[in-house]
Amino acid sequence: MRFMREAVRQAKKAYAIQETPIGCVIVYEGRIIARGYNRRSTDHNPLAHAELTAIRKAARVIGDWRLEGCTIYVTLEPCPMCAGAIVQARIPECVIGCMNPKAGCAGSVTDLLRMDGFNHRVLVRTGIMEETCSTLMKEFFRELRESAKAKKLKNMEM
Repeated sequence: MRFMREAVRQAKKAYAIQETPIGCVIVYEGRIIARGYNRRSTDHNPLAHAELTAIRKAARVIGDWRLEGCTIYVTLEPCPMCAGAIVQARIPECVIGCMNPKAGCAGSVTDLLRMDGFNHRVLVRTGIMEETCSTLMKEFFRELRESAKAKKLKNMEM
């Protein structure tokens, strides 16, 4: 729970800069060694996902591309790119706040983390602080819709 709370804190950083509020931390030997949050729009980079940022930082800390012995905590079920990176980094465990029925690849749309054909499978735990993670996403997208609606109304008045 404590590590997911920190992932939520990272997600709130994304929210504060109008990014989809997804946060991530990577834990090794009981301590956080890397953090990340969504920055795609801010950085104009489709690869600036929370998980990829954290994986890159963790690899630097560990000094290896293999993140064996690490656990990744993420507020939203990873997309295909991030799930693939988790497998490639050999991270043994992924803890997920809430699932993503539209694009999740840890059981929702597909399950890249536990696919038999790969040489590495990830232990997945879901629903950790699920309500908090889900509410953050819902609030963000509600505000985004309201903002778009207000903008549209303003343009119609002109």
